[in-house]
Amino acid sequence: MSFINFIIALVQDPRAAIASWIAMGPAAAYGFIFLIIFIETGVVFFPFLPGDSLLFAAGFFAATGDFNLLTLLFVAWGAAITGDQCNFFIGHFLGQKIIRSGKVKAMTPERIEKTQHFLDKWGNIAVFLGRFFPFIRTFVPFFSGMGGMKWHNFFVFNILGGVAWSTLFVLLGYFFGGIPVVQQHFELVLIGIILVSVIPALVGVCKAKFCKKPADTGDVA
Repeated sequence: MSFINFIIALVQDPRAAIASWIAMGPAAAYGFIFLIIFIETGVVFFPFLPGDSLLFAAGFFAATGDFNLLTLLFVAWGAAITGDQCNFFIGHFLGQKIIRSGKVKAMTPERIEKTQHFLDKWGNIAVFLGRFFPFIRTFVPFFSGMGGMKWHNFFVFNILGGVAWSTLFVLLGYFFGGIPVVQQHFELVLIGIILVSVIPALVGVCKAKFCKKPADTGDVA
């Protein structure tokens, strides 16, 4: 299976993907969870990976006994924290070069502007808050490193955000993933999680597009 097909299958049905990893053995299952979360948060080229829904589905498998909950949480924490830290250093050392290359197609001018505005508005706490927004989750550490944020400030909020985000979605899956109505409509629930995560970003884009102040014509009598 090619990498592209692997990603498509993962996005379409993370529960089936995790089930196939579990069939390979615990080490493989935990390893794939770590790898996907690390890549989504740590490699600026892959902001579209389904971190939220993957953690929710993994939490469900912890509830069924296929994962140890505490081990799963440690794996998710480690992936989220080291991923963001890696992304910070990529931004610090290679940020300008990557943007000039134009090779990160997901890094559109609108997303760059939105992420920069997010950082300017919230400062260091943007590292924490950004965890809960797809795409921004991947871009915030990158721009934090590129913009010269102090490493020790980033490190603190990276840990807080990584632990809070991954714990929230794992526990949501753990406590609610086994409810019959959720089981019957698992794919719809995952789509709902993605939509809820994306809505704030869509609202921001719409506001930026339709609520711009008209330019001053500078008419002179």
